Amino acid sequence: MSTMEAVMTTQDVANRFNELAQTGQWEQIQNELYADNAVSIEPAHSQGLQTVEGMEAIRQKGKQFGEMVEEMHGGYSNEPIVAGNHFSLAMGMDVTMKGMGRMKMDEIAVYEVKDGKIVKEQFFY
Repeated sequence: MSTMEAVMTTQDVANRFNELAQTGQWEQIQNELYADNAVSIEPAHSQGLQTVEGMEAIRQKGKQFGEMVEEMHGGYSNEPIVAGNHFSLAMGMDVTMKGMGRMKMDEIAVYEVKDGKIVKEQFFY
C-alpha cells in the first residue's frame, strides 16, 4: 500500500484554477496550485509591474497591483484551454485605477505546469 499522493495533471490544475477563479479566489489559487519557485512574467510595457520569481515576490506583485486599484467593478476568467503542460485563458476586469480613471483590461494568461504545480505564469495585454 502506497501513501504517495497522485500528482495533478495539467488538465486537473486548469480545472481547479478555473473553479477557484470563477469565485475570485486568487489567493487560494496561489496557495494551492503554485510551486514555491514559480515565475511570473509581465509584458515589457506593463506599468509598474515586473517579472518576479518565487511565491513571496508573486504575492508582493499582487499586493502592489491591488494598491493601484481604486475600485473594482467586475471581472471575468474564461474556460482554460490545455495543450501539453500549458494552459491558457482570457481574463479581464473593469477597474478604476488610482489617478488613471476607469478602464477595461483584457489579457491572455498562459500557465506552465510541472509536477502538478504552476511553475510559470505569463501575461499578454
